[in-house]
Amino acid sequence: MPVVTSPDGTRIGYQREGAGPSLILIDAAGHFRANSPLGELADLLTTDFTVYRYDRRGRGGSGDTPPYAPQREVEDLAALIAEADAPTALYGYSSGCLLALHAAAAGLDVRRLVLLEPPLNTDGDEAGQRAFTAHLGRLTGAEAVTFFLTEIGVPEHMISGMRDTPHWNAMVSVAHTLAYDSLLSAATGPAVLARVTTPTLVLHSAGSTGDLTEMAATTAGLLPAAERRGLPGEWHGVPAATLAPVLTEFLRRDATRQ
Repeated sequence: MPVVTSPDGTRIGYQREGAGPSLILIDAAGHFRANSPLGELADLLTTDFTVYRYDRRGRGGSGDTPPYAPQREVEDLAALIAEADAPTALYGYSSGCLLALHAAAAGLDVRRLVLLEPPLNTDGDEAGQRAFTAHLGRLTGAEAVTFFLTEIGVPEHMISGMRDTPHWNAMVSVAHTLAYDSLLSAATGPAVLARVTTPTLVLHSAGSTGDLTEMAATTAGLLPAAERRGLPGEWHGVPAATLAPVLTEFLRRDATRQ
């Protein structure tokens, strides 16, 4: 498995497939290459793009060097972008969107962004966010996963359906990284988005609840160069077969084949 090394020495595992302009896919909280819906999407995109998938730090084939900070994840992504022969496009799913936004705001060589339902919290409840992160950090394993999913609004019937499945067990294996996503969320606000001048497509699922749709709308409204679109899908998800042509059309508007 190829790796890149982040400035703090953390080794980040990744894979590369396809041909064309580079595109990096960024996973959501609790997800990594062996436990992700992005594999199916990647397969559909490799005819048009050189697709990079990687394990965010602390997950799968990547290392983890404490203490965590969102900037460390931006540095991880910068190392991968350098490996991908920038400029590159980024696709983020859920909390992966927040990392993509930080990367663009930090001035990394990103030419386009696509974000599926970024969990942007602009209610200003910093104390509540700190309490949530602190409590999450005290939990381990399945308790941490259950608490996190419940608090972010995953329907109870979906949580029940996940338990004792390979997907659930994989999330439990990286439960300590859920607090990382909480810290990333706390660090993402209007000031970050105002620095993102990259052309961005913000997507939401027609099957999602109003809070997720509203966060997508808020994100698009705060970005200087964004458009928004709804797609058919389930709660907090859109089928890969529906996503792939939308991503391809948006990302190829100004792309030149490498």
